[in-house]
Amino acid sequence: MGAAALAWIDKMITMKFLYLLVPLAPLAGAIVAGLAGRAIGRAGAHGVTILSVLVSFLASCVILADVLNGNTFNGSVYTWLTSGDTRLEIGFLIDRLSALMMVVVSFVSLMVHVYTIGYMAEDPGYQRFFSYISLFTFSMLMLVMANNFLQLFFGWEAVGLVSYLLIGFWYTRPSAIFANLKAFLVNRVGDFGFVLGIALILAHFGSLDYATVFGAAPAAAGQTIELFGGTPWLLLSVICICLFIGAMGKSAQFPLHVWLPDSMEGPTPISALIHAATMVTAGIFMVARMSPLFELSQTALSVVLAIGAITAVSMAFVAITQFDIKRVVAYSTLSQLGYMTAALGASAYSAGIFHLMTHAFFKAVLFLGAGSVIIALHHEQDMRRMGGLRRYLPITYLTVLVGALANAGLPPFAGFFSKDLILEAVHASATPGAAFAYWLLVAAVFAGGVYSFRLVFMAFHGKPRFDTAHPPHESPLVVTVPLVLLAIPSVGAGWLIGEVVFGGYFGSSIVQKFAGEYHGLWAFMAHGVTTLPFWLALGGASLAAYLYLLRPDLPKRIAIAFGPLYALVERKYGFDELYQWLFAGGARAIGTGLWKGGDERTIDGVMVNGSARLVGWISGVVRLAQSGLIYQYAFAMIFGVLAVMTWFVFLAPRT
Repeated sequence: MGAAALAWIDKMITMKFLYLLVPLAPLAGAIVAGLAGRAIGRAGAHGVTILSVLVSFLASCVILADVLNGNTFNGSVYTWLTSGDTRLEIGFLIDRLSALMMVVVSFVSLMVHVYTIGYMAEDPGYQRFFSYISLFTFSMLMLVMANNFLQLFFGWEAVGLVSYLLIGFWYTRPSAIFANLKAFLVNRVGDFGFVLGIALILAHFGSLDYATVFGAAPAAAGQTIELFGGTPWLLLSVICICLFIGAMGKSAQFPLHVWLPDSMEGPTPISALIHAATMVTAGIFMVARMSPLFELSQTALSVVLAIGAITAVSMAFVAITQFDIKRVVAYSTLSQLGYMTAALGASAYSAGIFHLMTHAFFKAVLFLGAGSVIIALHHEQDMRRMGGLRRYLPITYLTVLVGALANAGLPPFAGFFSKDLILEAVHASATPGAAFAYWLLVAAVFAGGVYSFRLVFMAFHGKPRFDTAHPPHESPLVVTVPLVLLAIPSVGAGWLIGEVVFGGYFGSSIVQKFAGEYHGLWAFMAHGVTTLPFWLALGGASLAAYLYLLRPDLPKRIAIAFGPLYALVERKYGFDELYQWLFAGGARAIGTGLWKGGDERTIDGVMVNGSARLVGWISGVVRLAQSGLIYQYAFAMIFGVLAVMTWFVFLAPRT
């Protein structure tokens, strides 16, 4: 064997070790912090988990550099079991899509880990929290690195489980328990569709391996199945819609969006981790990864596009009506996820993933900045009790301002490039419903400008509305340093648009049909500022400045003037109440009916107690003949003899 071949084998062994190190390092940190938390103390818990995520991030950077040099990997790591011709394996697919996701997830997670030292400093569950967030990082990394549907499902369910633990972290609060149960149940609805999609793939393709399924999919493009008697459905349309139902739950798309705002009951660091780069982006990543399947179903693409556009605009308007600073950012997340989903429906997968990347940075800044404000105001979250904080929290203010500018889509911040790209892609898309989706997204741009700067102006500008006897002060370095480090890519990540989207970065890892024109960064910005979305975003920011800086009396008057319409939006269109009445109330009504009618009346009343009463009645009748008195027995014998004689004399047949 030649020296070159030996060097290649040695390199592959080294890279496989790094592939394993990326997810297993956070897992090891979670185990140590979780099982030995009391022994190693607080410093030990945050030290081991931060070190493990740092190792994962550095290994991810090395892997990304290796992938950019043309080295990819798709192979099995461990065979769990074999059933006939089906192999259930743990395997990795390391290409440009997964490498990018690994870097983003591990970097945001690292910043959240460091930030948590300051935010959770006084919490008694300190070690437990670090164990959970490290386990969460492991779960997300296993999801994005998967090369088969089994491992994808494992990571999918693992992030759902850990999010349940984190949302309900403060388990003594009834609201936290309600929120984590709500998240768990809503995600089960989506996951049911996801499992059906995977089951159909296994049944019709005989494999769970991505490459095998993607290779066989074109031949099945015209194949149909019957879901209901006599009605044929395109197989791939059914598979893709089932998979997308899973994405609707995990990425909180309308109408399965109701769990995400309530997840704010968890500590702020996990809000940033769940909503910036991990759990809610899992659905976006999954659809992009499945692009070879979705491209074979125009019906599925239309569904994805419509759902994304509806989510983007409806949740953006809800964000304008909220006063809890974390909920404003949460509804902003829902709206931004709608943009990503719409991009996927328009076949602009690279644009959707690019927005996923930029959004991870500026949304993490907004959440962690909101957490810094909450710390400074002794856990006050109502923006009506804030104001004037920029003088007290200058670093927090500047970083949140950067996040708001990026979120609103103003140049030269990251969100401008990715959001403008999505709008261009949807406008140029041939997917049915694209024109409808485009105008919904344009309306969402205006609302995004309003709610982004409404948060900034209400929290940081104007007169102080907090207790000035106890003025706030800037957060410690463990809080502000992650904010600054995340604010930097919130500005500059969008400048990579030429290399990531138009430079063929993704290669063959996803389908690339969007082929917009690109003439350089400055030309892109120059064109962007001439389009309607830019002026709408600027108009939204200007309206927020007028309403919350110059005329702070107007918002309340506008709310009163719009009356029922404003109330409908403020109450999130009534979906919480509807689901409470229809599903929760319906489930309770069915349960009560089964309890009262089935258990108490049928089982206990008829089958158990009824049979007991029947036996008791028969026993009572029989007991009358068992008196123990000889004259009664003699009378019974005489009566019996008389009855027999009567039968023989009058009734017996004659021969």
